[in-house]
Amino acid sequence: MNIYPAVDIMGGKCVRLAQGDFSKETVYFENPVDAAKHWQSQGAQWIHIVDLDGAKTACPVNFDIIEKIRKDVCINIQLGGGIRHKETVERYLNLGINRLVFGTSAVNNLKLIEETISESGPDKVAVGIDARGDEVAVEGWIKDSGIKVEELLKTLKNIGVKTIIYTDISRDGMMRGPNIAAIEKILDFGGFSVIASGGISSIKDLEKLAKLEGHGLDGAIIGRALYDGTLDLKSVLKKFYFKKGVCQNE
Repeated sequence: MNIYPAVDIMGGKCVRLAQGDFSKETVYFENPVDAAKHWQSQGAQWIHIVDLDGAKTACPVNFDIIEKIRKDVCINIQLGGGIRHKETVERYLNLGINRLVFGTSAVNNLKLIEETISESGPDKVAVGIDARGDEVAVEGWIKDSGIKVEELLKTLKNIGVKTIIYTDISRDGMMRGPNIAAIEKILDFGGFSVIASGGISSIKDLEKLAKLEGHGLDGAIIGRALYDGTLDLKSVLKKFYFKKGVCQNE
């Protein structure tokens, strides 16, 4: 099971939000580059970066920081936040980002996702489904789209999306465990590799997710639990990640 330490960037700092509320931030690193380097030193093979400012403004805000992270770490980077235009996609792929996460575009600009899959392949694309109940939220979780999760899954399957990142907004940053029932529903839908996000805070949570690996679960994004020290990344990787650690981006 892949483990993705989260590096959320807002105001030039590495932060965590509670339930996606931009007014409820906790700063963990003044410099997000230091956070990325720290997780690499702990054995991470992926990091999950979100440009939170970009998610709100619909364009990259922290590009320079992300560029510095890409130069300073050799592990895989999965990146979301403000990726809503072709120019942004090209900029990030040319930078060497390994996988782009589309959120709002899955509701407002499917053509962009289709083009990226066609030109760069499905491995370069993930779609983040950020759910409030059974409805998809967009624009940095600020707005509800009016679209049901199942409805969006059907659309994404039809255009060739292979990777889904599912976040239960009500659990994100709250340390209450992932929404296993919702994740199982997506896995039962079939055809997707699913990354779980939101609320993961214990070895027990990860053990529950690990049982779903054979059904299409790819891994888990972990944020606050790592930053608060509730989970130790080295221990988590030893227990759940079985591939030998090497830099993937050389």
